Amino acid sequence: MKASDLLLKCLETQGAKCIFGVPGEENADVMMSLESSEIDFITTRHEQTAAFMATMHGQLTGSPGICLATLGPGATNLITGVAQANMDNAPLIAIIGQADSARLHKESHQNMDSVSMFKSVTKWSTTIRDASVIPEVVAKAFKIATSGNPGAVLIELPEDIAHHDTDALPLKPADFELEISASEHHIQQALGLLEQSEKPILLVGHGAVVSEGDKPLNAFAEKSSIYSTHTFMGKGAISHQYPRSLHCVGMGMKDLVIEAFEQSDLVICVGYDLVEYPPARWNIGKEKKIIHIGPETAEVDMKYMPSLEIVGHIPTILQQLNSSLKDQHCKPSPYFEQIQQTIKHDLDSDKCDSHFPMKPKRILQDLRATLSDTDIVVSDVGAHKMWVARQYGARLPKTCFISNGFCSMGGSMPGALEAKRLYPEKNVVAVCGDGGFMMSIQALTTGVNLQVPFVTLVWEDHNYGLIKWKQEMHFNEYSPHVGLENPDLKSVAESFGCHSIRLESTEQLIPALKEAFSVTSKPTVIVIPVDYSENMKLFHHLNDTVK
Repeated sequence: MKASDLLLKCLETQGAKCIFGVPGEENADVMMSLESSEIDFITTRHEQTAAFMATMHGQLTGSPGICLATLGPGATNLITGVAQANMDNAPLIAIIGQADSARLHKESHQNMDSVSMFKSVTKWSTTIRDASVIPEVVAKAFKIATSGNPGAVLIELPEDIAHHDTDALPLKPADFELEISASEHHIQQALGLLEQSEKPILLVGHGAVVSEGDKPLNAFAEKSSIYSTHTFMGKGAISHQYPRSLHCVGMGMKDLVIEAFEQSDLVICVGYDLVEYPPARWNIGKEKKIIHIGPETAEVDMKYMPSLEIVGHIPTILQQLNSSLKDQHCKPSPYFEQIQQTIKHDLDSDKCDSHFPMKPKRILQDLRATLSDTDIVVSDVGAHKMWVARQYGARLPKTCFISNGFCSMGGSMPGALEAKRLYPEKNVVAVCGDGGFMMSIQALTTGVNLQVPFVTLVWEDHNYGLIKWKQEMHFNEYSPHVGLENPDLKSVAESFGCHSIRLESTEQLIPALKEAFSVTSKPTVIVIPVDYSENMKLFHHLNDTVK
């Protein structure tokens, strides 16, 4: 069997259904082998789009998304999306071509040490030097990408190895779904800390979403009567409608929820990763104990030194805690009730404002009112991300995606495209700024070609809005270099073959969303002029309110 045929057979055996990528010279054998493979190949217009689509595939399915690129510039174009998957704990396998192994030792056309380059942004990065090892490499790649904290893996296949013959056969998928439980001693320690605590708080991170631990997590919260908050990436693990929800934490400024952290004496961190929100931002005020519950041990940080670490399968650990919870552990605390009411009032204020250009709160209120609990929102990176995190209430896990690890701009449209491709019955909306929109605009062409009707809301303010906001906060002015000279974004979207709408009044948003959801054969782009004077108003409001 030819090595490239074997590679695809191994991917099929591991359960792969599709590959996202860009054809190239040094992956030509793989491209030809796809002709006789059950795996679908989705051609993108840029390798970064392929990696972002693979990232969303991994996040939604739990099975590694697979992306393919050629050597040199193909590999470097791929690396941003791969880094995003790795830092956001999405299982992903990147496959890249490489020059003939006879010229790897010397300077030659497009030859670079891609494996070394990818090592810092993957859990494992390797090259294939012998076709016979392909089954082991692929099986190991799937195992590493999905175990512990999921992440990215790189496989490099030199062009000469790709057309070698081999008698090797695919390996069956490893059965390694270990439900690692906690010891009874650790469970009792955790419950003891909870019993001793007067003001406990639950901090829910992305790991709770990844592990699909929402059911035992919600049961623990309800049974213990604990107040809960979540990171940007932990949205939906506990519904924003949970009666003791303190909503989202993670703003780059002191938000109202920080007052609860200042008063708390115990923080139970479930699936929390330090990349989501630095502990120095919330481990302040009263001295507090920390319980760390996650698939891997905690990172060492002066502000994150847990009193107890329970490492294993998050749902299993939570089930153990639930089984052992007694009345003495469940003391409804009144301490955070006033903070919760203040947060709720703050989130609800001004969200019905009909001012145009639209205010962020109104955009997100109308979006939330239009979508069902199971519909999906994918946020890009920019000023709008802060508003989505703070204002948009997710009710179920994997319904609101916000990259807050690697935080690359340009990921929302490729992510929404793949989410809609996987779940055509759901409404899927990408929320992005005009900066991020232009960074991944090629995803529209892929969506048009595939006839995938995802919707994009473009918040247009003609600036790199988040950078402008941060400059204003730090310097009381902003650099003119943050300004953007946009083309007519509605016309641009239509030139790609999309349906497109530009709002002229606030009242048009809900009808525009309903119109967009009725389009079944192509993407829709809705351009929304946004009033980002609200950014500094929020900063001054919180600066005056949170002491």
